[in-house]
Amino acid sequence: MTLTNWAGNTAFRAQSVHHPASLDELQRLVSAGSRVRALGSGHSFNDVADTDGDLVVLDRMPDAVEIDSAAATVRVPARMTYARLAPQVHRAGFALANLASLPHISVAGSVATGTHGSGDATPGLASAVSSLDLVTADGSVLTLSRGDADFPGAVVALGALGIVTSLTLDLVPAFEVRQYVREGLTVAALADFDQIMAGAYSVSLFTDWRDTRVWLKSTEELTDADWYGTTPADGPRHPLPAMSAENCTIQLGVPGPWYERLPHFRPDAEPSGAGDELQSELILPREHAVKALRELYAIGDRIRPVLQISEVRSIAPDDLWLSPFRGRDSVGIHFTWIRDVAAVLPVLELVEETLAPFAPRPHWGKLFTRRPECPGEFRSLVRRLDPEGKFANDFTRILLQE
Repeated sequence: MTLTNWAGNTAFRAQSVHHPASLDELQRLVSAGSRVRALGSGHSFNDVADTDGDLVVLDRMPDAVEIDSAAATVRVPARMTYARLAPQVHRAGFALANLASLPHISVAGSVATGTHGSGDATPGLASAVSSLDLVTADGSVLTLSRGDADFPGAVVALGALGIVTSLTLDLVPAFEVRQYVREGLTVAALADFDQIMAGAYSVSLFTDWRDTRVWLKSTEELTDADWYGTTPADGPRHPLPAMSAENCTIQLGVPGPWYERLPHFRPDAEPSGAGDELQSELILPREHAVKALRELYAIGDRIRPVLQISEVRSIAPDDLWLSPFRGRDSVGIHFTWIRDVAAVLPVLELVEETLAPFAPRPHWGKLFTRRPECPGEFRSLVRRLDPEGKFANDFTRILLQE
């Protein structure tokens, strides 16, 4: 049977797929291999995890979670999903400051590709990492911690430095969130974009570049009846207007724990279109957001035929070398496309051309056609830790070209 990603648009070419059951077994496998890559939960939409050598899946590795209450951190195995991790953290009285819209994804894969949640004051998921362990090309284990010179290059690293086996994440005190959906946001309301995005702990705009709804995830009760010209939804909503909201997290302002409200989708249900989609996302500097969004609304008629929905979110900056949010307050513009690569690519190219003047960076795990810039210090780190290119694949070779 052919191994594919979640969406089915990428078939992995690996000669062998391995499921090591211990760290020693993984170290021996990596040491003996000539080309090795790790596969997480398979939620990337490109070939970032692909290889024509040995593909490693960590689903049989130990999965113990270690919470250090005094330090407010949690050490998690790379294979762990946020859906499995979050309840354990919550029971200990803690929370993660941010979660992606999809809790089904693995921690290591999410971090390695720069995945994020939403919030003016909240950086991407990788910013929570305070240390990580990885098996390097010679089979040895390297631990890097915040403050180490190489640490900013090793967190969002696309699997190019080794196989991450565990990560330590920062925690915050557990908190409650209420989720609201507002409907009827107009293009004219973009004049208040900064205030809208600051309207809750996490804010998402869902749009088909004609009709726009607002998802507000708030730590406080919201009572404003006329919020920037919108009206409250009269029932639960799915981000895709035609779909039932039964698989979405609870809305209508009902308070609940952070991990049951920050994601859009319930961990015990199939998310979104259950893989019947393609995704891309471009991350822009915050100061260009309004002009960029207006440009996209202007070409909405050309986007809609292959679009299921778009989502706009804000993300705080970090200092990680390959992070799409490095050094700048950012806005992510996400596209959930129909699953038809031939039809989508010309429209994606149009979107990339439209946004090119605004210095976009891609989400590493989604579709893009323009080669991104790669910081020189990351190239040097890869050459030093993996001089023979054991962890290289087509994706990283193109990125690392001088």
